[in-house]
Amino acid sequence: MLNKIIEFSVKNKLIIALFTIALILFGIYETTKLPIDAQPDITSNQVQVITVAPSYGAADIERLVTFPIEQATSNISGITELRSFSRFGLSLVTVVFDDKTDVYWARQQVQERLQLVQEDIPAGIGKPELGPISSGLGEIFQYVVRAKKGYENVYDETELRTIQDWIIRRQLLGTKGVADVSSFGGKLKQYEIAINPNQLQAFDITINDVFDALEKNNQNTGGAYIEKKETVLFIRSEGLLGSIEDIGNIQVSKTKEGIPVHIKDVSKVNIGFATRYGAMTYNDEGEVSGAIVLMLKGENANEVIGNIKQKLDKIQESLPEGVVIEPFLDRAKMVNNTISTVKTNLMEGALIVVFILVLFLGNFRAGLLVASVIPLAMLFAIIMMNIFGVGGNLMSLGALDFGLIVDGAVIIVEAVLHQLAHKKHFGKDNILSKAEMDAQVSSSATKMVNSAVFGQIIILIVYLPIFTLQGIEGKMFKPMAQTVAFALIGAFLLSLTYIPMMSSLVLNRKKKTKDNVSDKVMSKVESGHQKLLIKALKFRKTIIATVIVLFAGAVFVLSKMGGEFIPSLEEGDFAVEMRILQGSNIEETKKVTTQAAKILLKQFPEVQKVVMKIGSGEIPTDPMPMDGGDMIVVLKPKKEWTSAHSFPELSDKMNEALQVIPGLTASFQFPVQMRFNELMTGAKQDVVCKIYGEDLDSLATYAKKLGGIISTVNGAQDLYLEPVVGAPQVVIDYNRAELSRYNISVAEINRVIN
Repeated sequence: MLNKIIEFSVKNKLIIALFTIALILFGIYETTKLPIDAQPDITSNQVQVITVAPSYGAADIERLVTFPIEQATSNISGITELRSFSRFGLSLVTVVFDDKTDVYWARQQVQERLQLVQEDIPAGIGKPELGPISSGLGEIFQYVVRAKKGYENVYDETELRTIQDWIIRRQLLGTKGVADVSSFGGKLKQYEIAINPNQLQAFDITINDVFDALEKNNQNTGGAYIEKKETVLFIRSEGLLGSIEDIGNIQVSKTKEGIPVHIKDVSKVNIGFATRYGAMTYNDEGEVSGAIVLMLKGENANEVIGNIKQKLDKIQESLPEGVVIEPFLDRAKMVNNTISTVKTNLMEGALIVVFILVLFLGNFRAGLLVASVIPLAMLFAIIMMNIFGVGGNLMSLGALDFGLIVDGAVIIVEAVLHQLAHKKHFGKDNILSKAEMDAQVSSSATKMVNSAVFGQIIILIVYLPIFTLQGIEGKMFKPMAQTVAFALIGAFLLSLTYIPMMSSLVLNRKKKTKDNVSDKVMSKVESGHQKLLIKALKFRKTIIATVIVLFAGAVFVLSKMGGEFIPSLEEGDFAVEMRILQGSNIEETKKVTTQAAKILLKQFPEVQKVVMKIGSGEIPTDPMPMDGGDMIVVLKPKKEWTSAHSFPELSDKMNEALQVIPGLTASFQFPVQMRFNELMTGAKQDVVCKIYGEDLDSLATYAKKLGGIISTVNGAQDLYLEPVVGAPQVVIDYNRAELSRYNISVAEINRVIN
């Protein structure tokens, strides 16, 4: 069958040429559709359930919200792990499914369970909602919204947050490929009513009367329609509050004399901001607002980032004068750097392969012919990658070995050249006719096709174990094996069709009369190899002993070498997890982290800008407390560095410089690496030890002991113990006898406290 394919290809050159052109055109088109990212998405298939309950403590959140959700979702089919996080005002439950489970089916199942568990969660505590359909590589774009110089007094944190929520976020949500936009920092504008207790007492009004008055005077309604002659008039009322004056003029009660008592008579109404659980600072210039743009799972990162940038350019034109959108973390930067490295390596590899082919084949045309298989096989591989959903990244594209790709083509072309080297095939005029050339190509190619096929099969068999990998290992290394397999299959098909056809057309049909430079070089190499081999055969035992010693030495060195899953990808910027004294408020955290930003900006010219994200964002998929946050250190290109020559060296020097700040702990990582760690294990560190038990005090004690042991391990740094107890709080314990005496219920007091 293979022989017939070769003979068909040689005889029907036009058909093979048309198929080759179609491969080129379709491959170029598919290249524009190939999803490009820096590395494979190895995060697990998970659904996050977020419940925001601003006024409840961690213990109540765990008992009233987190535990019921865990119980309700624990028996869904396909679950591999269930983990949760409860802190003041927030419950985050992460339901991890196996990789075979469809994420939309999983979300549907979790949503159905949430509908059932809603009855078990007390009213008013918070509504559980599903997190965005994103992944560890989902945080593709982050930006700040800040005032330009000279406009700082015009736009404060409240105005910047309002612009972010009502102008920027709303338009970004309609961008193709965007799953959600999580606003961060700034102050959420709201009306505040500061009650004067003395005035309430003077007018004999309770605070519940104020609540009831506000609820009854803030609503719209509709009244169907009325007919007036030939027309219809639709009826609607506008009763929603729209200004401070509207709120102040609401009647709460009236005096004995019948004089109305309004909200403004018993309180002061003004514009304030909601209780904050997060903030964002820019360099050492103070607070700003901003957002994290989350990409829909499975989308093309490069394409989505392009859409976001185009949308932001349009949004910028509609913003008030003096307000600017400034990106600080752009995944395209890392993707472009990674793909640029891959392109450079592939081009250099291709040039080396072409040089070696021309040198060893001794024929310039033959070398270029074999080398032409490289781009054609890559186009075939890209087509197959799109069909099977394999994205282009460092692992998939960087794994291509051009030497393996051209192996079959080299065998076929070398066989043809060897056949043509025999003088008996040539007539008196020392040139072959087209028919004779076709016959020689078919004859030589069919003789060696089995060797070419066998070589390709052996190479594919080597990659078979990689296809059996599961979990994180499979997600990381399967794309590599798939891409290589696609390229090898494409090269194999080209060796049977394209190579014989082109050999018949482009190889010289004239008899070779003299040796070229390549022949002379190879002649000397062969002569030197023969002499070396003769000498080696005289010292068999010595050579064998040397090989054994070298092998044993290599095994010993290998046993002493460190190992890791994959090398850390240098993303170009740092993500620094910072923590200060537990229980610190946002203002204190801002003060300390701003001091840290000043140190980095002053001492390290490599730093371009520093953005600090304190606490949690509007979508709290990263539930940081108010006493901690992530500092994004945006760096200049590496060629402009002066303080260090590598990322580890620079991070060590930065960490050392920050030691002057008392109570601050800093852990340097890369942004995507940090997010990967958090989504896979629930923690941002590289190695995580978890201790299970019922008593939090005992867990904290054992964690401290374990931390002391780990700190003695060589190579361990940035040790962090997750606090589970000790957060300061004010506990109100009710005296039920006194409540009964004054005829007050717990619900009434809770309403006031809340």
